[in-house]
Order: sequence, then C-alpha cells, then structure tokens
Amino acid sequence: MRAAVFKGVGQPLVVETIDDPAPGPHQLLLKVHHCGVCGSDLHMTEAHSIQPLPAGSVMGHEFSGEILGVGTALKGKFREGQRVAGFPYIQCGVCDACRRGDLTFGACTGAVGIGLGQHHGAYAELVTIGGNGAHLLPDIVSFEEGALVEPLAVGLHAVDMAKMERGATVLVVGAGPVGLAVMLWARFLGARHVIVSEMAENRRATAARFGATDAIDPKKPLTPQVEAIAGKGPDIIFECVGAPGLLNAVMMEAPRGAKIVVAGVCQQMDQILPLIGIVKELTLQFVLGYRPADFDYVIEMIAKDRVEVAHMITDKIALDDLPAAFEALRKPTTQCKVMVGF
Repeated sequence: MRAAVFKGVGQPLVVETIDDPAPGPHQLLLKVHHCGVCGSDLHMTEAHSIQPLPAGSVMGHEFSGEILGVGTALKGKFREGQRVAGFPYIQCGVCDACRRGDLTFGACTGAVGIGLGQHHGAYAELVTIGGNGAHLLPDIVSFEEGALVEPLAVGLHAVDMAKMERGATVLVVGAGPVGLAVMLWARFLGARHVIVSEMAENRRATAARFGATDAIDPKKPLTPQVEAIAGKGPDIIFECVGAPGLLNAVMMEAPRGAKIVVAGVCQQMDQILPLIGIVKELTLQFVLGYRPADFDYVIEMIAKDRVEVAHMITDKIALDDLPAAFEALRKPTTQCKVMVGF
C-alpha cells in the first residue's frame, strides 16, 4: 500500500509503498477513505516533543473507511463493505479496565494507539483497527464527516468533563479544530455565552459557525472583555491551544472560582504559579481523548442533522500532497482542518 511515512525530525513525510497490514483475529482491515491532520501529529514530529515519533511511523488517527477484511474472531459481527469511523485505540483485552468493559481512551494499560507511533495509522491506503473500535456510519453520514468524528469527540468529552451548567458563560481560548468542537458542544448543550479568544480572523469567522456568540481580542485582558459581554466573568475557560506559558496566562486572567479545562496538548515542559490558583480557588481539569459513547453520540447528532460540521474542513488534499501540506501547517495561515482523501 502507499503511505506517508515519517523519516525523522526535520525531514518531510515521504509517500512510498510499504507492506499491506493484515488484521489479527480481533481486528478489521479498512480501506481508508478520509483522514484528518491533527496538531498532535505535528507536535510528535518536532525535536522538543516528549512523545517522540519513531522513524518509519505512519501517522493518522482521525479517519473513516470501508471494511475490507474481518478477523477470524469477528466473523458474523462485521461484514466487508460496512462504513465506519475508527476509534484509534486498540485495547489489550486482559487488563483490569478491559475486563470491566472500560473502553475510555487511556484506561487500558496495554493499549496501542493507532497512528501514534505504536501502530501504523491512516495516512495510508489501508489501516487495521480493533473490532470494538469500529463505529458504524449511517448512509446519510459521509466519509468526510466520519473522519471528523474523532476531533468532534475530543470537544464533546472536554465539555462533558467540565460539568457545565445550562446558561453558563464559556470562554474558549483558541479556535483550531479542538476549540471549534468545544464551542459547538458547549453551545449545543446549553451555554448562554460562548466567547472565543483567537488571533486569526478567518478562525474567528469559522468560530461563529460553530456556536461562538462573541469574539474578543486576545491581546487585551480577557476577563474584562467577557464581563462587558456577559455581565460576569467566565464560569469555564477552555484552553485549546497547548502553547507553553498559556495555561499560566489563563490562570492569571481567570476570575476567582473559575474552572479551567485544559484541552490543548502542550508537549513541552511548562510552568504555572500555583499561588494564583490557590488565591483564586481555581479548578484545573485536564482531559484526554474521549469514550466510545462520545463517538456514537457525535455520529448520531450528525445523522440527525442536529449539528453541521463539514465546514471545519478548509483544505482537501490527496495523499501525494500531504508532505507539503503537513509542513505548511507548522506555520498555518488559512488552514483549519486539512483532510486527506483516498
């Protein structure tokens, strides 16, 4: 099969032919139809990453595809031709979490992440996934929408973990794909104000289509701007960027008693001043990934036309275009979600 292969830090991806994968007894073989490019992929290929990617890896964990092969233990449960969104996480099946049926991302101690350096991902024509990671797509849900399920589930899980009350005032820092997904679900689930702080004008415009009620200037103090809009400071601040120093800056900006949900992935050592959190009695909630139920909910809401998500995609490219598009994302301009089609 053809795949975009990581060769090493400072080198572009290379599209080349590698061996086709074969599904294990509890796995499915998918023909990849679409795969999104995630900011985490960029971070893993940088020299300062604390999660360095091994040379020879194939990334890609936001994908949809069609079942081409069914493992022996899954015969009768799946059939060739079924359309799925892939949960990029293969459980070990024997740890305590697996035995109690907990399929939450990060719960299994022996899990293998798809496209994260342990198992070849979907920057390729073919990919294998675990049988319990195949979320069937109704015919009304396109393959492009199916590949958006993963980043949308990230945002849904973040909002769920925030324990947001209806009528809340929410501030979202960063309007990349994760920030957009957070805005969508925060508004969908009852926030009165969903206010975005974002430098890029095009992303502020996209944020309005994903539920943002207002946009503020990130170069000015944030809480006074929120107060001018909502009559109060933010109840919840979602940090959706992951840049070093940003969490501490958000803590400095937060009003007393606020909750900060850390959805941005910072892969460098960072510092905060705990005294700020103590004096303000702030709550920090770190979040990771999603649960299978989040995938199912996202798919159901798309199928029922309760949410419109396709406009997250700003760039549609072929596999051969991926190396150049990947490098361009290191200094993004108008890109939001780059989608590879096969």
